[in-house]
Amino acid sequence: MKSESFDSLLDLLSLEYNCAPDDFRKDENVLTISEIREGRRVYSPEKYFFHMATTGGNAVVTADERLHPFLKKYMENSSGHSLFEIPKLLVLEKELNEFGYTLTSTYHMFLPNNYVSPKKDYSVKWFYNEEFFGFYGDERFPNAICGEFLPHRPDRIVVCAYDGDEIMGMAGCSEDAPHWQQIGIDVMPKYRSMGVGTYLVTLLKNEIIRRGDIPFYGTSLSNYHSWNIALNCGFRPAWVEIGANKLKILSDQ
Repeated sequence: MKSESFDSLLDLLSLEYNCAPDDFRKDENVLTISEIREGRRVYSPEKYFFHMATTGGNAVVTADERLHPFLKKYMENSSGHSLFEIPKLLVLEKELNEFGYTLTSTYHMFLPNNYVSPKKDYSVKWFYNEEFFGFYGDERFPNAICGEFLPHRPDRIVVCAYDGDEIMGMAGCSEDAPHWQQIGIDVMPKYRSMGVGTYLVTLLKNEIIRRGDIPFYGTSLSNYHSWNIALNCGFRPAWVEIGANKLKILSDQ
């Protein structure tokens, strides 16, 4: 992974985890008080109740102060990566439930590692900003673009591959933090396993870099098809994170 991208990542994560960039390079795990800091990725207007990340060494946790007594014991004598394993997460989930929260999925995140030239040659069309607003609400594209325009993390670029007039797939990016563009991809079922996803993500990744921004990509632990797209496009695993959301209370009322 290019060192400048990784250094920029640590700068970004330090805003979100209320710590110093070098806290992600320490041997020991780090615990901080959750705060909202300007320049972070904005997925919620509220500060984190609990959030944890690792770049492969230690773990950094930011959380509400009420969780700190538990977290100090939870993190004690544990390697960073072990805190993301199921036995430890089950213990953490039980504690979060006491406060009305539940764990999110784990997010496995990628940064660009090297330049890759597209290996296919599909017909494509590019859309910028308002040009793709007509795609909002289209259920075919749950990953490439947001469900609607979000001013705090706006979609910026969309590229579609076409078979005649039919869309084969769409890749898009949202600016989740200043100059940080997260890439998403959707390929229509009849065009899967044809390299469409890899082609579009590669095109978009290269265009983001050309514009001077940082592309990043995320997927789940078990989605190896998505993992292979990332790897084939020149991305490499960079960090893993997990957070907590408020429990949804089911009621008959």
